[in-house]
Amino acid sequence: MRERLRAWAENLETFFIEVVVEERRGKRAELMRGLLYACSKVFQAAIKARRFLYNVRILRDSTLGVQVIAVGNLTVGGTGKTPVVEKFARELRDQGRNVAILSRGYRSKPTPVHQWLLNKLLFRHDTTPPRVVSDGKSLLLDSEMAGDEPYMLASNLKDVVVLVDKDRVKSGRYAIEKFGCDTLLLDDGFQYWRLRGRRLDIVLVDRQQPFGTGQLLPRGTLREPPSHLARASTIFITKSDGDTAELRRRIAEFNPSAGIIECIHHPLYLEDVFTGQRLPLASLQGRKVASLSGIAQPESFEGSLTALGAELVYSKRFADHHRFTQQEILNVINRSKKRQAELIVTTQKDAVRFPKIDRRDLPIRFMRVEIKILRGADDFQDCVRKICFR
Repeated sequence: MRERLRAWAENLETFFIEVVVEERRGKRAELMRGLLYACSKVFQAAIKARRFLYNVRILRDSTLGVQVIAVGNLTVGGTGKTPVVEKFARELRDQGRNVAILSRGYRSKPTPVHQWLLNKLLFRHDTTPPRVVSDGKSLLLDSEMAGDEPYMLASNLKDVVVLVDKDRVKSGRYAIEKFGCDTLLLDDGFQYWRLRGRRLDIVLVDRQQPFGTGQLLPRGTLREPPSHLARASTIFITKSDGDTAELRRRIAEFNPSAGIIECIHHPLYLEDVFTGQRLPLASLQGRKVASLSGIAQPESFEGSLTALGAELVYSKRFADHHRFTQQEILNVINRSKKRQAELIVTTQKDAVRFPKIDRRDLPIRFMRVEIKILRGADDFQDCVRKICFR
């Protein structure tokens, strides 16, 4: 039953995405786009009202007395936040900061419904401690309890605290009191205004789709209007190809003073999903490869495989954050073998959601990537210095 509900939700999500990006045609899709456009106007009014309420202090923000860095974007999905959060956390840790990453844990296991309802009915503040994915020493939760990105961050950063809670004021306070953290990194935190104080806003802009479809949710993919880039202190242009003059000009219209950093997702090595064995990227050269992914923009991942010299003979895409079943993995193995693939390659974000399987006819490896700065390294170091030596 649970699997059927999950499949139904993913199919519905895929349908809406296809409507929004105008891949769906016909009268029903056009009608849906009209309804979504009307809803986006309501959403825009809600954004303005929320901002006004914070500005006049009717809605109150909180200050915890430590440095806060919010990493986020203007659009939904696919800009590459997690590697940027990882890079900041690693750099700040190396500079002597005691870092905690605070995530809302998108699609992590939710609070039991009966507990949530009881809290709401009794107007009771939720005092449940945040989920500790990592205490800075050990990985304590799996990806289902933690969520994909928090689990991946905790796996890659062994000595950084990673907490999951929708209330990041609560989890920030917990990080300070329990672990003595002096720096809080908000993963996907640009729209989280409740935690202010000494705060820097880092915004990611995807060079391929800098402002999404150009319209606000739910008609488009924008969470906020592009003019809200004015709040950013530093802007990362991700997936850069070097030809960014026009995009830089557009960014400068909204924020002429922010430091701009151009970067790419740089592949490091391949790692076996089940054994942990690492292989060089050169092992892809000239080999027939199948790809498996459940991410927002699979095209970039698949393109990176061919750029590394692989021959992509089969690709299977699932919805973003899809939690794979054993049968789905076996189906991909069977179809890959029919196309004469020699191995299956997935992303690290997908690998954390893999079930255990008994059959391993083909090796399944994930590609480990990191952020590589192409332009603006001085701006990045200046940003880190501002945080560390404020």
